[in-house]
Amino acid sequence: MKASIGKPAPNSIAQATSNQKVKLSALKGQNVVLYFYPKDNTPGCTSEGLSFKAAHAQFLEANTQVYGISKDDMESHERFKSQHQLPFELIADTDGQLCELFDVLRTKKADSDTPMIERSTFLIDQDGILQHEWRRAHIKKHVNDVLQAAQALSETIKLEAQPESSDD
Repeated sequence: MKASIGKPAPNSIAQATSNQKVKLSALKGQNVVLYFYPKDNTPGCTSEGLSFKAAHAQFLEANTQVYGISKDDMESHERFKSQHQLPFELIADTDGQLCELFDVLRTKKADSDTPMIERSTFLIDQDGILQHEWRRAHIKKHVNDVLQAAQALSETIKLEAQPESSDD
């Protein structure tokens, strides 16, 4: 089942940095950002990772976990995470399973058969429903857009949880 807005996020288990296994269905109760990027330690991907790092505390305040995903192997991810002190986990999608489920693979050139990850981000709510997607994301303002959407989801949950006031 491919990911689509308003539907449950595809259930998948993936290996992540810090020797963790991430199971999407086990992340219910918090919002989840999955950002797909082409390659560790490239200028654009490093810039994007550092932008998510800079906003990480605000994502946590909005009850939102962030995960970066590329097809790089775990060794590359561990180096990338350590070198840039990224405070969130990176998922190694070496077989491309998550990339396929979220439909982020594109061929860059007409003469190339090798698909690359198109920079894309997905926001899943605390019930496991895909709420937003950003495709062909622009690094500069992209993280702020994702943060605002996560904060809005968090505020909606807070408002729904407040008891109704009585006018006794």
